Amino acid sequence: MKRELLIFTLGAAVLSGPLCAETNDEPTARNAAYSVAGAFTNDGFSIREGHWTGRIEVGKPKIVQVNLYAGNQYWFSIGTTPAAKKVSLSIYDETGKPLPSEPYADNGKAAAGFSPEASGPYFVKVDETEGDPCTFCLLYSYK
Repeated sequence: MKRELLIFTLGAAVLSGPLCAETNDEPTARNAAYSVAGAFTNDGFSIREGHWTGRIEVGKPKIVQVNLYAGNQYWFSIGTTPAAKKVSLSIYDETGKPLPSEPYADNGKAAAGFSPEASGPYFVKVDETEGDPCTFCLLYSYK
């Protein structure tokens, strides 16, 4: 029931794994996401194996559920195909409450840094705020 409330509150679908079979645009989006995440490896973060991909467009965000652990630091990174001009990431707790994070955004790429106080499920909202429909790739780093 909480997940359904979150979906209604955020106006997006909750995704918990890969969204669909890989398309030709996905390697482009994945490379863009890795270019953002690579900067965090210089600060001791490890990139988690696996990623989420799909299509987004303005006004139709996607929500990805992740399980995070208290005491760890996380950076979520998104890359898109060139059709996206601006994207953003936001993080929510299991009740749908937005949580403060350290944001970064630049030309179809974005990141959000977060350190949870409690272990458990969290939700990452992937949102395109300007541009045409595009393919995105989301991954995260931790330490």
